[in-house]
Amino acid sequence: MRGMARGLVGRARPRRRWTLASRMLALQLAIVLVVLVGVAAVSLAQSNARFRDTEGRRALAVAERLAVTAGVREAAASSGGLAFLSQAQSVVESGRTFSGSTKVIIATEDRKVIASTDPLPRDGAVYLQQTDAFGGRSWVGEEQGTGAALAMAPIINVDTRETDGVVAVVRNYPTVLDNLHAALPNLLTYLGIASLLGVVGSLLLARRVKRQTLGLEPREITGLVEQREALLHGIKEGLLAIDLDRRITMVNDEAAHLLGIPQTSTGRLVADVDEAGRLEGIFEGTEEVTDRVVPFHGRLVTVNRMPVFSRGRHIGWVATLRDRTQMLELQRELDLTRSTTDTLRAQAHEFSNRMHVVSGLIELGEYDDVRAYVQQIAADQTELSSSVTSHIDDPAVAALLIAKSSQATERGVDLIIEGSTRLARLDEGLAADVNTVLGNLVDNALDAAVGAADPFVAVEVVEADGVVTITVRDSGEGVGTDIGERVFARGFSTKAGPGHERGIGLALVRLVCRKRGGQVTVRNDGGAVFVATLPVRTSVGAP
Repeated sequence: MRGMARGLVGRARPRRRWTLASRMLALQLAIVLVVLVGVAAVSLAQSNARFRDTEGRRALAVAERLAVTAGVREAAASSGGLAFLSQAQSVVESGRTFSGSTKVIIATEDRKVIASTDPLPRDGAVYLQQTDAFGGRSWVGEEQGTGAALAMAPIINVDTRETDGVVAVVRNYPTVLDNLHAALPNLLTYLGIASLLGVVGSLLLARRVKRQTLGLEPREITGLVEQREALLHGIKEGLLAIDLDRRITMVNDEAAHLLGIPQTSTGRLVADVDEAGRLEGIFEGTEEVTDRVVPFHGRLVTVNRMPVFSRGRHIGWVATLRDRTQMLELQRELDLTRSTTDTLRAQAHEFSNRMHVVSGLIELGEYDDVRAYVQQIAADQTELSSSVTSHIDDPAVAALLIAKSSQATERGVDLIIEGSTRLARLDEGLAADVNTVLGNLVDNALDAAVGAADPFVAVEVVEADGVVTITVRDSGEGVGTDIGERVFARGFSTKAGPGHERGIGLALVRLVCRKRGGQVTVRNDGGAVFVATLPVRTSVGAP
């Protein structure tokens, strides 16, 4: 996997020419430009709003100042009398001049304009727009038609305290271009500084991203991720990773199958997906674990666990899982094949000896003895077959015991089939498991009985209440009290000397029994006594 990843990286390098960096730089600059334009627009809008508020207050101040002058009051009180018009006109002209306003107007209480800085028509009266100022309150707003700032102040009669008219002051707003032209020097300065900072920041960010992505382009990163996912979920070995909070960060299909957890367990706590707590046992401790065998749902799983570090910091663990059940099944078949080979070899050796006897008797001309010898051999074989088949109806188990009888005879051990043995015909799966357990227990018993004063192996196979019980007793020295259940551990053996791997047979017996929901025990009674139970129906979820 590492080699493939390196190969993919190597092929991708010629196409990297700062493409990712240039794209990021262009994107960052575009974002900076949009932000700066937006900020400029908002600033101009805020400046325009502030200016409108300022101009309105200025216009109102001018209107209130003019409304309290004597000439304006007299002109409003006389409703535009000719004696006061020239004086009122002089007031509005001077008011516009000193305040810099666009226009100043005086109107009576009926909204009729009597004085204005703009020429009044001769053929008709001009009326001011209706506002709250005619009710005695100052008012600030916009002039109808032009949108300019308009402020009105009421002219209060000193004697009656009533409103005789209003003074209106109009001030034009500057255009957007005028505001932009006024703010342009500072705005360009700010935009230049912001652009420079944006460019420098974009270059630094692009360089950092390029370094963190190893110079890969986005499409290449996507391709690597897709290929990684395909590889992780396609390999036969299970992969499981968790973080320091015991949260699953990655699990492939094989690991989910072996552990019996959902394939969508990523992001969930280990305790949430495995209520039995067996999965947490894999990650007990922080040290590295190599080839640890753990039972899971009727399987033997080999676990290798390693801590994961990032820049010297421990961030979690990753475990690889392999199913050893299939390998043990093959090993069981190999043991059966080896046992069959040994049986055939014993039978061939015995047959060769018998043929030598027959050949010698023929050469001596003892034909009657030859006939009697052959008849005796046939009778012995028939008796052996009858003694087995009369107790065991299953042909596979019966054939195994007949073969083991021949093997025991060759080794000088008497193989005894107990009279209480009763076994009906079994289904293929159960018959295979019974042969595996029975064959390994008999082989182990033969090894123990060889060399004893009265070597024998007694076998009892009984089916009752849906359970097949196999009892194998030998005349050996038995199992030491200091050994106990360790005799079933893989690799443990009391036999010394070279040869094929030791300590497999009894471990395989316990595995087969537990797989079906049964068990195997050992005790001493004049020798070792092994008792194995195999339920006819396999227990669901047996360890």
